[in-house]
Amino acid sequence: MNQKITLILKTYLLALSIFTIFRVILFITELDRVVFDEVSLWTIIQAFIIGIRFDIVITGYILLLPALILLIQDISGFPEKIILKISFYWVFFLFSFSFMISAADIPYFNQFYDRFSIGAFEWIENFDFVISMILQEPKYSLILIPLTAILITLFKLLNHIFKKQKNTKPKINTYINILVSIVFLMMMFIGIRGRVQKKSPIRVGTAYFSDNSFLNKLGLNPVFTLMKSYLESKDVRNSSINFMDENKAIKKVQSYLNIDRVVYDSPIARKIIPITSQEKKPNIVVIIMESMSAAKMSRHGSKNQMTPFLDSLAKNSIYFENIYTSGKHTFNGIFSTLFSFPALYRQHSMKQIREYDGISKTLLEKGYSTTYFTTHDSQFDNVEGFLRANHFQNIIGQSNYPSKEVKTTLGVPDDYMFRYSIPVVNDLHSKNKPFFVTFMTASDHGPYYIPDYFQPNSKKIKHQIVEYADWSLKNFMKTCEKQVWFDNTIFVFIADHGTPLDAKYDISLNYFHTPLIFYAPGMIKSNDVISDIGSQIDVFPTLMGLIKQPYINNTLGIDLLKEKRKYAILNDDDKIGIIDTTYFCIMKRNEKKLQLFQYKENSKLNLYEDEKVKAHDMTEFAKSMMQTFQMMITNNKTTLKSSKNTKNKTYFQP
Repeated sequence: MNQKITLILKTYLLALSIFTIFRVILFITELDRVVFDEVSLWTIIQAFIIGIRFDIVITGYILLLPALILLIQDISGFPEKIILKISFYWVFFLFSFSFMISAADIPYFNQFYDRFSIGAFEWIENFDFVISMILQEPKYSLILIPLTAILITLFKLLNHIFKKQKNTKPKINTYINILVSIVFLMMMFIGIRGRVQKKSPIRVGTAYFSDNSFLNKLGLNPVFTLMKSYLESKDVRNSSINFMDENKAIKKVQSYLNIDRVVYDSPIARKIIPITSQEKKPNIVVIIMESMSAAKMSRHGSKNQMTPFLDSLAKNSIYFENIYTSGKHTFNGIFSTLFSFPALYRQHSMKQIREYDGISKTLLEKGYSTTYFTTHDSQFDNVEGFLRANHFQNIIGQSNYPSKEVKTTLGVPDDYMFRYSIPVVNDLHSKNKPFFVTFMTASDHGPYYIPDYFQPNSKKIKHQIVEYADWSLKNFMKTCEKQVWFDNTIFVFIADHGTPLDAKYDISLNYFHTPLIFYAPGMIKSNDVISDIGSQIDVFPTLMGLIKQPYINNTLGIDLLKEKRKYAILNDDDKIGIIDTTYFCIMKRNEKKLQLFQYKENSKLNLYEDEKVKAHDMTEFAKSMMQTFQMMITNNKTTLKSSKNTKNKTYFQP
């Protein structure tokens, strides 16, 4: 056989073997997602076979140019030493970069239940923060061991493969050699294309062959998904939402929100006047809990006894059991909770400074002070700049705490932040005005740190940190009970997002299902469990209903105690989920196929063909909501230009 073809084939096999090693490591780290009673061995093997197909695509892209040059050199008989050297370093560096991506993909998948994509670089402006966070978490650092060993092995084996070449003319006929080379290059092109069908090359959807969402994702190559997401991000059609005509979307949203007449500059603004007003304004404390999926609570089926406090609190509060977060990133959770708009694919809600008529602005106008606490660097994700531009008067983060209390890149432990906050909140109360305080916890996120003074019951660190987070909340509330302002305060507990503990579908519902608790023993006497569907974006309007204050609602949120939400929207970066109390619909970007499941029955049967009307009703809801929000961003409608010009206009609320 032609020596250069042999060289290329050996390199192919080496690269495919290493990609497979990373896929095996990922499989082992996510082994609890594979229920062997439900998944056959052949299905697992198929996932790895599909993985090889995607690996061949990336390997082919890297080897195509050196293969072309080496085959031309072989036919021409030109001196090969320099060409071999250049080809060696080309191959080594590009494969090294690919394997680094494969290594990074493993902790990325463990956290986000998705293969590596352009979304991993959303925090590039906080590069040092992210690197520190990775290095401080042992499970992230462990991947460096196999990566280092693989890169050393790659260098030695490639060096052996390339040095084995002899500088001799091919013994076969030149014309036959040309024909063989052309056929070989054509085979490489087919490998790069991934499919022999004419209509379409290999796509992400090609990996989806079973009803097991993890095995479907396992087959993908992280370099492929990164390239795909990057190219899509550069497509001008994907820079903003373009589902439907804006006017059509607005009319649909106005219908959903029962808006009969537009009297404000924004098409969704409506004045809300409570039947009875409350003169004494209660204080409000919103606690956004890092990664606190509802699935971690005993009341939602957890057997690990990790959240005894939250479980007990839910029994003595208004508890919403079917609430879903807008996205799967912390910035999604902060933004949607405080400003009541959904997430829009990969758009970073707080990267651009823009004013919103959210809870902070509304309460400030009502005479409240506004304060935000976080455990770590308040500049991360542009949070501080965005919140200050949106009427948060006080931002307290890592720079405010004693340096000795900062334990990891994520700053101080949750319980220290809460302890530190009490004198600050007492000072706010002493100024004879109601306060609005938001906390963003962080302990339930790697790098994990558990103080010595807390003794968990669980053996696993992931369970221990949830125990600690729950214990921190308990201690905080015990301290609050002793304060003079406690009886006149409403406490709200909600997650920024959940955790992909279980994933029956392409979108993990555990990643979005959140507890939502309104606790105020001095004010709320009923202990209700609300089963209606709700969204993170409904926190602000529901709070305003509880404090019985008139305001203009210029958001897509509703008061869950007075209104009914048709569907909740879940943003999974490149996929959108739409959910009610029975059905769960998945809409993938740039794909026409929809999925529809009866998720309460844990069914994996796609009902789309039988329930097309329902599926399209759900997607029309999501598209119109997202399109309307996109219009408001583009046309600066997220805040009303002036309330003075419209305060005397009549709004008819049905």
